[in-house]
Amino acid sequence: MISEDTIRQNAFAMPFTSPAFPKGPYRFTNREFFIVTYRTDPEALAAVIPAPLQVLDPIVKYEFIRMPDSNGFGDYTESGQVIPVSYKGERGAYVHAMYLDDGPPILGGRELWGFPKKYAKPTMQVHKETLVGTLDFGPVRVCTATMGYKHKDLAEADVMPSLTAPNFLLKIVPHVDGTARVCELVKYHMTDIVFKGAWSGPASIEFAHHALAPVAKLPVVEVLGATHILSDLTLGLGEVVHDYLA
Repeated sequence: MISEDTIRQNAFAMPFTSPAFPKGPYRFTNREFFIVTYRTDPEALAAVIPAPLQVLDPIVKYEFIRMPDSNGFGDYTESGQVIPVSYKGERGAYVHAMYLDDGPPILGGRELWGFPKKYAKPTMQVHKETLVGTLDFGPVRVCTATMGYKHKDLAEADVMPSLTAPNFLLKIVPHVDGTARVCELVKYHMTDIVFKGAWSGPASIEFAHHALAPVAKLPVVEVLGATHILSDLTLGLGEVVHDYLA
C-alpha cells in the first residue's frame, strides 16, 4: 500500500504510478516559429480577453510551432492564436487557443501552466519556396497560412523582445462536482534563449469555421506581416498573478 506521506512527497502529475509527463525543466532545441500577425475585429477580440488583462490593439498573432526535440515531450507541432495584451501596465501576450498533435504536451501544458490546448493536426513545412502552415481539426481544414521562405533576414534584436516578453494564461481546474477549484491568471516566460535565425516575407492566412476549433471567430481583416524564427529555449514554469476565486 502506498503511504499518504509517499503520495504527498511524490505527487506531481497523473497517473500517480506512471505520470503522463516528467518533471521539468522543459528544454526545446531547434524550436521553429511561423507567426502571421493580422488585424481583427475589435469587438470579437474583446469578447475573448479575460479581465484584468487589457487589449492594446485589435491584433492577433497566429502561430505555428515545430518542436522536433523537446525534453519530456518529444517531437510535435502546435498551432494557435496569441493576443498582445497588458497586465497592470506590463506588456505581454495572452495565449487564447492552441492545437497540437501529441498527448504529453497537451496534458502537461494544461495541468502545469493552464495552456488552452486541444488535440488536432497542425503542420509546418517548407514546400519549394514557400513556408506552409496548416491546421486540421478532424477531417476539416480550419487554417492555412503561407509565407515566402526566408525572403529577408531579421536581426536578433528584432525578435528577442517578443520571445522574452511575459505570456499570460487562464488556468481552470474543475472540482469533482464540476465547479472551478482553480481559476487563475498565470504568467510565464521563455528563458535561456539561443537565437539561431529569423526571417520575414510576404504572407497570407485564411480560416474556415468550425464549432470546436473556432479560430475564425477572430477574423482576418488585414495581414500585417509574418516572421519565421529558429531558436533554442527553456519553457519556464509559471506564477499566479491573479486568483479569480480569492
